[in-house]
Amino acid sequence: MATVAEKAIFPGGSKERVSRAGEAVRNGTATWEDLVAIDTWRAAHRSVLNTFQAILRNRTRGSDIVVAQRHKRRSTIFGKLRRFPKMQLARMDDVAGCRLIFPNAEELYAFRQNLHGAHFNHQLKNQPDKYDYIKRPKDTGYRGIHDVYAYDVNSVHGKPYKDLLIELQYRTFYQHAWATAVEVVGFITESQPKFQEGDKRYETALSLSSEIIARTCEDANSCHADLTDAELTERFLELDNDLGLMRMLRALNSANNEVTEKKNIILIFGEPEEGKPQPPLEMKAYRDATDALRALFELEKQHAGKDIVLVRADTSNEVRIAFRNYFSDATEFINLIDNGCQTLMKGKVLHGPKGQRPRRTKAQG
Repeated sequence: MATVAEKAIFPGGSKERVSRAGEAVRNGTATWEDLVAIDTWRAAHRSVLNTFQAILRNRTRGSDIVVAQRHKRRSTIFGKLRRFPKMQLARMDDVAGCRLIFPNAEELYAFRQNLHGAHFNHQLKNQPDKYDYIKRPKDTGYRGIHDVYAYDVNSVHGKPYKDLLIELQYRTFYQHAWATAVEVVGFITESQPKFQEGDKRYETALSLSSEIIARTCEDANSCHADLTDAELTERFLELDNDLGLMRMLRALNSANNEVTEKKNIILIFGEPEEGKPQPPLEMKAYRDATDALRALFELEKQHAGKDIVLVRADTSNEVRIAFRNYFSDATEFINLIDNGCQTLMKGKVLHGPKGQRPRRTKAQG
């Protein structure tokens, strides 16, 4: 059990204090002191993120693996507390996260196995197969792997951060393209398929699309392994006829703002505007991570009703690749589904959205 002295230096006061603040948020009774405790605890994860990003970048140098980090948004943290009534905030393990995107599953598993054998004191908290959603895809169609590490540090300065948690996400390019599309749908519709909220047809269509991508791009299965290729494609296309999902995604334009080379990017989402498919996006860039984190908390106070997120990567291209969902960019997903449907139908007529001529595969001429 932690001593009184150890509790006193824990970011936010103590684990118990942070969790009480989280409970107050859940109950709608949070005070200014509660929010300060939560922000202090959130800010402390910066040291954890920086340490793990350095480890991961050293291990991926010279490869095609994309590495990026992010602080979980305050609004997302609060939403998760409300979705999971028994969750204690101090135990939330994905407030800090690093994402790795791989060319294929073989490289993903090889890298992860190597990392598990690394000679550092940061402790892997989960069993290796516990969060393997590639071997056991979620019902939503989500595929990827998560690991949770507890931060270890021996310095006096770093002692308050010992045992803070960080989540590592491992995805292939194809799994990431699908996950991006799910988040984009959450931004531009009233449904949240990621959290299984709203119109269930979006959930079903996206779960079917996950199976299409798994079969045609990775010689694998997702959550509809029982369907034949024809059944899978026809079911997806029927739902797409009803929802106009693919048509909606094609209509989106990526943000016009240029991501600079300042690496620390705050994205500010405004309220959706009538007649536009996506909310306006404002970006602020900072060279120094501390300045960015300070600005993040200040902006959250000034704009309580807006979604605000801080992301970081080494180059502007890596920001866009790793966080395409924030730019409403589902280009890769669209291409994968178009090609996947044609591959699975093997020359059969593909029925496009209502009012459009059916498309034919190259095999039909």
